[in-house]
Amino acid sequence: MICFPSCKINLGLRITNKRADEYHALETVFFPISIKDALEIIIEPNASAAPITFTSSGLQINGEPSDNLCFKAYEILKKDFPSIPNIKMHLHKHIPMGAGLGGGSADGAFTLVALNQLFNLQLSEQALLNYALQLGSDCPFFILNCPAYATGRGEILKPIQVNLDGYSIVIVNPGIAISTKLAFSLITPKVPDTNMEAIICEPVTAWKHSLLNDFEAPIFNSFPELANIKDTLYQKGAVYASMTGTGSTVYGIFPTSMIDTLRFNFPTHYFVATAS
Repeated sequence: MICFPSCKINLGLRITNKRADEYHALETVFFPISIKDALEIIIEPNASAAPITFTSSGLQINGEPSDNLCFKAYEILKKDFPSIPNIKMHLHKHIPMGAGLGGGSADGAFTLVALNQLFNLQLSEQALLNYALQLGSDCPFFILNCPAYATGRGEILKPIQVNLDGYSIVIVNPGIAISTKLAFSLITPKVPDTNMEAIICEPVTAWKHSLLNDFEAPIFNSFPELANIKDTLYQKGAVYASMTGTGSTVYGIFPTSMIDTLRFNFPTHYFVATAS
């Protein structure tokens, strides 16, 4: 079985509270985009082989295979469904890592869905959401994989309509690693005056001054090159630009009619994406 885990951007991100369990309460809109990894899962015919053999290609993945969320997704299902056979899994990594795009979370969630289909586990969507939450706070979103208003740790999801017809998204990943722990330490939680679900219903041309990412100000202060990327996107004609997640990826939403004429001199890679 082959599947193609997609990634996401955050349309706004507000940190509203620090919870008793030490997680932060947040408010955001997850929006899936078309940059994708490729994941292949096949049954291992050798019954005496390791339960899972994990390999990868493309972008280098740091850490041990057992640390990968694809590997962990297999393990949590195997615990409850011991009859699942041994498998070989190969991940071709294209989504930049540690970039605020949720690529690792997508890989783990798509693994759960693929294993459910491949082995006919008959898990409901809610069951898959529960397993995904064991992998990480934003993993449940990739089970739904449609625009969603998220609260709680990011796991309370409400599918919503986000109309970006006629727009394309320029994704700029500067290759800067930003510690999520550090990013959260720079934030003072605050309940916003306006509900983000209401803001997202406004035309995209109205988002510039109301749809905010709380991490931008402190992260841009430490990494001014990210602020320069955002400014450049606006200068080139973006109707909305923002950092996604805790960074370091910055994106701009442009009328699709402009895309073929855009030229950038970013000292890094950038992608043009559409809705997933």
